[in-house]
Amino acid sequence: MSSVTPLRTRLTRLGHVAVCVQDVPRAVTFYRTLGMEVAWQDEDWAFVKAGGDGLALLGPKYSAAGPHFGFVLEDEAALAHYYAQLQEQGATATTIHAHRDGTSSFYAKDLDGNTFEFLAPRTPEAARLLGCG
Repeated sequence: MSSVTPLRTRLTRLGHVAVCVQDVPRAVTFYRTLGMEVAWQDEDWAFVKAGGDGLALLGPKYSAAGPHFGFVLEDEAALAHYYAQLQEQGATATTIHAHRDGTSSFYAKDLDGNTFEFLAPRTPEAARLLGCG
């Protein structure tokens, strides 16, 4: 029997999909021509958006994660809850860690080995980036 209390709310957003690219600036230019806007760009990765939907472009030097999809949560309390729930279920997950863009997250694997991320804002800027609140 699970001792983790289920959240009163359901997941409401698949916030982004992350794909590998060979050249981050070239990929950003390509997706901008499709009408996406740049929300974050660094040397090794970028985040582009179409409305509230995000696409993370992971360059060859990006080592924090590979291709994955990410669920956006409203706050770090929800992040901690999902982390505890997955830990109790025996899921493979990284520790919760802070990102340079003002978010916190952890990565885990589903039953078929697909990597997913739970992501929450730590700062007001990150909340705006993620469309929270």
